[in-house]
Amino acid sequence: MRAGRPGYIFACTGKTEHECFDRMLFAAGRLYGERVLEIKKGDPLFLLNLDTDSIYGPFEAKSDGKKDIDPEAWGGRYPYQVRVSKNGSFQSAKKARKMLAKMEISWRDTLTPEAASALSSYIKNPDGKIESFKKEEDRPRLESTTLWDYPRQSYGKTPKGDNKYAGVTPAFAIYNMVKRYTEPGDLVLDPMAGSGTTLDVCKEEGRLCKAFDVNPVRPEIVQNDARKIPMQDESVDMVFIDSPYGDNIDYNDQPANIGKISAESDEFYDELEKVMAECQRVMKPGKVIGWVIGDQWVKKKFTPVGFLVYERLARHFEPVDIISLARRGQSSNTNVWHGRALRFNFYLRGFKYLFIMRKPDGTVPASRKKVSWTQYARQ
Repeated sequence: MRAGRPGYIFACTGKTEHECFDRMLFAAGRLYGERVLEIKKGDPLFLLNLDTDSIYGPFEAKSDGKKDIDPEAWGGRYPYQVRVSKNGSFQSAKKARKMLAKMEISWRDTLTPEAASALSSYIKNPDGKIESFKKEEDRPRLESTTLWDYPRQSYGKTPKGDNKYAGVTPAFAIYNMVKRYTEPGDLVLDPMAGSGTTLDVCKEEGRLCKAFDVNPVRPEIVQNDARKIPMQDESVDMVFIDSPYGDNIDYNDQPANIGKISAESDEFYDELEKVMAECQRVMKPGKVIGWVIGDQWVKKKFTPVGFLVYERLARHFEPVDIISLARRGQSSNTNVWHGRALRFNFYLRGFKYLFIMRKPDGTVPASRKKVSWTQYARQ
């Protein structure tokens, strides 16, 4: 293993491990594809079996990380690949998760040269002293559940959007959508761009972005009404939109501002549906839209804005999932408002919806597979 090189940990299971060794090929899916493309010939590599909690290494990258080195491997499920060599002999260690936790690193991280060297030593001698290699996170975590919570509006060393902008979008939500549903070079559309959070996330992640707003606050945002998007049919790889939730925020004085229409009226949903239809038109088949929306409680009346928006979205798209975005920065998150909610018996809005929908691609759905559920006896 060459000194001074960053290291990478690949994950496998009991079912996929043998193919890694048979082909001397490590691989990952799209979610971690960009990290694989960073690998250069000679970089130290490790293989973590998630089922047996064992880690093998060190190996050496025999090629740069590329896409589809062997398109047939693993049935094409893991297209981001790198050829590996044993670099002499390699060893294995048990209780890998405990070891990595003590080092304060994740298999999803790119290892510093120091951490890669230390991990090689620990695999050879698991009883040796373990150092910590914790580093400041410059990216949020990739979420694995339908409850997304992040303590700040932005992340990293450069701001994403303007956290003082009314209704600013949480940047980590856009980051998760971009990482899960696009690849570098893909085109992302934000037809209600606000302070430009989507622009900033896309720029940092190597995606192209078209941003429009009826009241642009930055030169990169083009003035436009989202009900008529000036883009060609089927040209966009993903759409992200954080639309008004009603007339609860005074965004601007533009006549085309949908945020001046009450969410208690059908007109509000009719106008948003025009935006949905335009998004569907410009999206490529099979691509995804993420729509952020919140409910309303005003003057002792609750309006399920999220449900009503979802009903309209379902006319144009197929459901993928529904995410609950924890609300942390709203102006009502104070002791005074919490006291009022308890005193007058109402609830503050604690979350927003992120509806993830897909444009149909015209293919016939596969026949439903029979699911074998594990049955547990009642205690």
